[in-house]
Amino acid sequence: MHFLRRWQSLIVCILLSVAFASTGAFLTKLDEWYFALNQPSWKPPDPAFGLIWSLIFSLSAAAAWLSWNSARSNQRKMLYLSLYLINGGLNVLWSVLYFNLHRPDWSLIECVPLWLSVLSLIISQWRDSRTASLLVVPYLIWVSIATVLNWQTVVLNGF
Repeated sequence: MHFLRRWQSLIVCILLSVAFASTGAFLTKLDEWYFALNQPSWKPPDPAFGLIWSLIFSLSAAAAWLSWNSARSNQRKMLYLSLYLINGGLNVLWSVLYFNLHRPDWSLIECVPLWLSVLSLIISQWRDSRTASLLVVPYLIWVSIATVLNWQTVVLNGF
């Protein structure tokens, strides 16, 4: 029965990851407003973002599963679940602010709690699964890069 629960938790982690990724993708509107923005010359091409986020969400699902199954108590499991749900919500909120409300300045401010939520995942998972913790490091790197990109977009467009 324990074996079956481990695989059920993997399915849940994958489904949650796909739900957050799909919501973010749905909210990402590459429209006239977006294409009219002045972008930094070093910005990756738009199709690269989908690949990057797919990798990040896949690694995050694996990390969530590893930390859930490595947790030494139900309290730790609930901590991981809470941190991943908060992070997913912040990730979606960024898309709403940037792409739907057309407020890169607000999304830049929101980058701070988003970045801190990713860091909290890395730190909290270290205790139960160092592998899970390390799987989230690319996410932190990407959010750091995206924050600089967001900042430069704000500066270039006078928000």
